[in-house]
Amino acid sequence: YQPQLGLETNKIIGFEALIRWNKPDIGVLAPYKFIPIAEETNLIIPLGEWVINKVCQQAKKWHDRGYKLTAGINISAEQFNQNKIINIIKDSIKATGVDPKFIELELTESVIMQDVNRTIKIFNEFKDMGISISIDDFGTGYSSLSYLKEFPIDKLKIDQSFISNITNHDSNDANIANLVIDLGHKLGLEVIAEGVETQEQIALLKKYACDQIQGFVLSKPLEIDKFEQLLDKSYS
Repeated sequence: YQPQLGLETNKIIGFEALIRWNKPDIGVLAPYKFIPIAEETNLIIPLGEWVINKVCQQAKKWHDRGYKLTAGINISAEQFNQNKIINIIKDSIKATGVDPKFIELELTESVIMQDVNRTIKIFNEFKDMGISISIDDFGTGYSSLSYLKEFPIDKLKIDQSFISNITNHDSNDANIANLVIDLGHKLGLEVIAEGVETQEQIALLKKYACDQIQGFVLSKPLEIDKFEQLLDKSYS
């Protein structure tokens, strides 16, 4: 679980759930080493269903402890394209008792643009359930901005490729980040910056009125016990 910080409150207000494979004979494997294989073999479907259920369970436990955190769950193209995606999420919410308003589904631009009409229909069903929708890696996919007015989305995640150089005066990345934040706000969306690694980047994102940040400057992805220690510290 990687924490997400609200820049206005300076507290952890959510997390993104990130999967790792702890293989005893090798150690912890990064997603790029096994997710492509899971996609090729179609194991991504049961794996994705397991992740959704586990994240809903954990979010509910933290909510019951008083930490009303938003849980970000990545949805792959294979998951999104299966017909029962709505029921899978609905069943997990019902089984765990988690409040759906704290569930945030993250999809990339390339996934949502595969079939626009179907995407709009499914997004509307998510919204009817009270679930939030976030566009991941914003700015790296389609150049068309038309979907921002077509789709019922809640948040833009600025890709880390635009964040890494925002304090470099010879780069245009700061201007791009500022424009994305301004665009998102004018459309009534929240904006979160990914891949934030320095205090200088935080200061600039605060200046641009970015809503949230995520990155190694806060913490790498953590297992449950270490994440809870960070939570307790944030709210102490």
